[in-house]
Amino acid sequence: MTTAGTMRDHAWIAAHIPHDGAMCLLDSVDFWDDARIRCTATSHRDPHNPLRAHGRLASVCGIEYAAQAMAVHGALVGAPRERPRAGFLASVRNVDTFVDRLDTCDAPLTVEAERVGGDDVTVLYGFALRCGERVLLSGRAAVMLDASAAGVFRPPGGGAEIR
Repeated sequence: MTTAGTMRDHAWIAAHIPHDGAMCLLDSVDFWDDARIRCTATSHRDPHNPLRAHGRLASVCGIEYAAQAMAVHGALVGAPRERPRAGFLASVRNVDTFVDRLDTCDAPLTVEAERVGGDDVTVLYGFALRCGERVLLSGRAAVMLDASAAGVFRPPGGGAEIR
């Protein structure tokens, strides 16, 4: 669990997930424990956000914010000396959007994810994005860990790995 001395900032996040630069969307980790994480983001207000299309940031882009929070959670709860395990978003379900756009929210986003199940290969998270007390987006996501190492991306017949 975090305390004031163990919060993680944007630089730490960028060093521990596969996104950096403008694609690292989270500013900080405000809380985490073995099952949950809560992060803050202000990148939804950035006019140069790489997820914007036609000057707008659609609410479904919140899924990427949640996926990054899940990746950060995996890095935090993993063994300290181990390389963070690669994770791939395998599916999202029961996604409810309560707004059309994220960029119209003036306050920072709160990105929450909770591990609700899983094993050594897959993890199931519930997630929600909030602006203040208002829920903007919620759903569930399945993450497959180390999928390429397990041969998941090899075509039938043993061909080359797809990248």
